[in-house]
Amino acid sequence: MSEENVVYIGTKPVMSYVLAVVTQMNNGTSEVMLKARGRSISRAVDVAEIVRNKFITDLELGTINISTEEVSNREGSNSNVSAIEIVLNK
Repeated sequence: MSEENVVYIGTKPVMSYVLAVVTQMNNGTSEVMLKARGRSISRAVDVAEIVRNKFITDLELGTINISTEEVSNREGSNSNVSAIEIVLNK
């Protein structure tokens, strides 16, 4: 999957990510991956469900990968952060 088909979920409102996914699908992309870490995981699930239920109803859920990433914080110590990747297929 190419890098332009990945939507990184952060702290913006949910609808801005929904718009990004719908725009990519309308431009002919058949597969979009949502990536999120930590507190943004629930937002990524919301984006996937809103796109599937309200905008593109023939969209299918692809693979869902969960993992733990080690992130170093400002103090220099490492902490584990949960991560999720959700693939949406047309």
